[in-house]
Amino acid sequence: MSRTILRRTGAAVALATASALVLAACGGTSEATDAGSSDAAAATSLADFGTLADLEAAAKAEGQLNVIALPRDWANYGEIIDLFTERYPEITVNEQSPDVSSAEEIQAAETNEGLDTAPDVFDLGLAVALQNTDRFAPYQVQTWDDIPDALKEATGLFVGDYGGYMSVGYDSARFPEPAGLEDLLGAEYRGAVAINGDPTQAGAAFAAVGLATVQSGGELDDFQPGIDFFGDLNAAGNMLKLDVTSATVASGETPVVFDWDYLNATHAESVPTWKTVVFPGTGYAGYYNQAINRDAPNPAAARLWQEFLYSDEVQNLWLAGGARPARMQAMLAAGTLDEALAAKLPEAPAETVVPTEEQSTAAGTLLGEKWAAAVQ
Repeated sequence: MSRTILRRTGAAVALATASALVLAACGGTSEATDAGSSDAAAATSLADFGTLADLEAAAKAEGQLNVIALPRDWANYGEIIDLFTERYPEITVNEQSPDVSSAEEIQAAETNEGLDTAPDVFDLGLAVALQNTDRFAPYQVQTWDDIPDALKEATGLFVGDYGGYMSVGYDSARFPEPAGLEDLLGAEYRGAVAINGDPTQAGAAFAAVGLATVQSGGELDDFQPGIDFFGDLNAAGNMLKLDVTSATVASGETPVVFDWDYLNATHAESVPTWKTVVFPGTGYAGYYNQAINRDAPNPAAARLWQEFLYSDEVQNLWLAGGARPARMQAMLAAGTLDEALAAKLPEAPAETVVPTEEQSTAAGTLLGEKWAAAVQ
């Protein structure tokens, strides 16, 4: 499963601070021609509907919600979707293409524009979000003020929701614990190390190169050290060119994996000897972003979904999935954070970085030019 995620440096500061504190579907066409749909599509906050009950009524009248790229084993999305369905049985959740990348989410919106199969909402990385802001509808949830400024576009076009640290997961019954990048170049890891996707398309893979860059002593202004590391890993015969999924980990096909810590941690359910390590020194963090399709066929349901995701209950469900919710600090202060779950999170690295928007753009360009040749 590959997803796309990039995030500005301020988000990493928020993530590290919070951690330290607490150690498809139907066919046909659909056009928003009725007044209700038009009003919902123009709503930028709950105030435009009146009350939450009014928004719920409008969403129930639509009766559908199209989500895309939400694997059920990704950061607890299965439980989150099931809770929404239980709470709103009048709304059918259409789970479309769970394993596609952020870039493919946008492609799906373009391909299905004007159809009732178009995604209502997106779950995206920063790079893709920044490139497609003209496709989003601005919306600020009730809990907007609790979300750090570094995690949200000012008008609500896209908003960070949950995040974590880049890590290495491994089957401890087959491999020793790597203390750092250089260990993975050793003969004992031959044909064993995978990254989650193509870094020119998938954010977890992009972040793996970013982690390799800073762990190699490089800076995020230039991802070349990270590319060089994976070139060396490939030359050593240690790099596996398989897209990582729960199934490939469970089967042993991908026994050593660069991925987000909350995703790596879930593999212990199928592989009891699976362990996850966040390397000491400089860490690499990131958040995924929520956004509403400006042409959502179900605009009220799309906005209800956003309100639901940023509620106390669902923010705690991200914690249950091993991820760090965007409202973590505010909920801790308010006493609504599940501190028992928060205490189970891996300790944050001493220093945390993620690329700025400019750095991520430059890194994407460099990867497009250099990655394929480095690992061919």
